[in-house]
Amino acid sequence: MKYPPILLLHIVSGTLGMLSGFVAVFLRKGSREHGIAGNVFVIAMLSLGATGTYLAVLRSQPGNVLGGMLTFYLVVTAWLTARRKDGKPGIVEWGAFLVILAVAAVQLTFGTEAAMSPTGLKYDYPPAPYFIFGSVAALAAVGDVRMLLRGGISGTQRVARHLWRMCFALFAATASIFLARPQLFPAFLQRTGVLPFLSFLPLLLMIFWLIRVRFAHAYKQRVLARAHA
Repeated sequence: MKYPPILLLHIVSGTLGMLSGFVAVFLRKGSREHGIAGNVFVIAMLSLGATGTYLAVLRSQPGNVLGGMLTFYLVVTAWLTARRKDGKPGIVEWGAFLVILAVAAVQLTFGTEAAMSPTGLKYDYPPAPYFIFGSVAALAAVGDVRMLLRGGISGTQRVARHLWRMCFALFAATASIFLARPQLFPAFLQRTGVLPFLSFLPLLLMIFWLIRVRFAHAYKQRVLARAHA
């Protein structure tokens, strides 16, 4: 079967993004190996988001256009959060905030229109995906507002911002592969529940790492307090 070059790039990007993302999640944070896997993940996911948005525009699929934009935004802002050690926002962060604010507004509008539609659909999607991803976009926008008003972000909050955005972007890749296209895999895998598990594994890992970061920070604070007591 022959694929158009842009579609082939989209498929390869998604596969590479998924694999490198899982590798990065399980490696020690801050290590050289984690950095390499993370860079591969960023490049692959930016390619996935860009090609996905382009293909969705060609096919007149507004819902997928919004999904591609959300994925691209999450990866860019997560990468910038890790790269800028001082946490100070720049013009890119302001531009990203305006983009995600628009994405959130459109997603939630489409969700409302789908819920009120006689068919229960909007551009072939039910309300739930619009409300779920619209809520994620709105949550990201709120985080951007807080960061921009404070003039930056640091410490545990900076790590948490990087983690949840990268993990949710990884979820976008795994869900697109395992959850949306189970027919690509052998029947026995479809029956075992492995595919849904792999789809939602990034979210489970996200929760694990966020809790670990929070408790590790609290533990360090207690140790420092005792040391100065």
